[in-house]
Amino acid sequence: MAPSFPFREVTLKLDVDPRQKFDILPELGRGTFGTVFLCREKHTGLELAAKIVPYKKKKDRSEMVREIDIMSCLHHPRLIQLYDAFDYENKFYVILELIQGGELFERVIDDDFVLTEKACAVFMRQICEGMEYIHSRSIIHLDMKPENILCLTKTGNRIKIIDFGFARRYDPDKKLQVMFGTAEFAAPEVLNFDEIYFYTDMWSLGVICYVLLSGLSPFVGSDDMATMNNVLQGSYSFGYSSFEAVSENAKDFVAKLLVKDGKRRLTAKKALAHRWLAETTAQSTTELSVTKTKLKRYVIKKRWIKAVNTIIALRRMGARIDYDLV
Repeated sequence: MAPSFPFREVTLKLDVDPRQKFDILPELGRGTFGTVFLCREKHTGLELAAKIVPYKKKKDRSEMVREIDIMSCLHHPRLIQLYDAFDYENKFYVILELIQGGELFERVIDDDFVLTEKACAVFMRQICEGMEYIHSRSIIHLDMKPENILCLTKTGNRIKIIDFGFARRYDPDKKLQVMFGTAEFAAPEVLNFDEIYFYTDMWSLGVICYVLLSGLSPFVGSDDMATMNNVLQGSYSFGYSSFEAVSENAKDFVAKLLVKDGKRRLTAKKALAHRWLAETTAQSTTELSVTKTKLKRYVIKKRWIKAVNTIIALRRMGARIDYDLV
């Protein structure tokens, strides 16, 4: 399904006040790098999302310019779409397609959602479709995690991949290395600061699929260091009660993504051709009740960690303000 507007080529507008064109409405949420507001285009009444990101340093500005440049060339129904972009008074205003279904895992743990292996396959197929397109445009996402997969609506099962802040263009003439991302979903080559490639995203998809099928995270440890060590060892298990109701096809799909040697991982194209995704009869419609219970715990724990981190950040900000006032 296409967004509520045709795919658009977007050019960053400099020193133009976005409020001339858009009404900025109530806040929808906030993240590490900016705040997202509901907004409405004045002459059409079209409702969109406005991500407002302040910047002070040249580096911060160049990173936002890169994100906008990457998003402006990604036109696919499985990806969030860019509508407009402004650089005004040391803030970026990134106007985006409005997606109101919430995070994938939040949708899946809803009481009215029946979690089956077939449902997991439907979600993973869409994610792989989006990833195949991203890679076909010579772009690596580099931050694939459940929070960056949203549902289009609160009742449907269509998804959108979001957040291209860490994405990079692949240049075969340059060695690309990065040291960022979320440890739990990062590939071994990221943690080793080795060269990355399109297969780096596919490891993250393997972790997401493992969690979706079981409610457990394959490599998470007591802290980030323990998690990173587990990822680097690359050892995980299907020997948990959650996996008793999961088919061998599904486990084979995960196993072919969670391979330490990136060159041996499934590509997005090959993932789509894997029997578990390609054949609609290959998935069970039995409810994964054990998985859903564990997934609820997983999501609640994530919420708690996020809340604690927000409080710590606010306290630090308060301390800085107090210090500045002295």
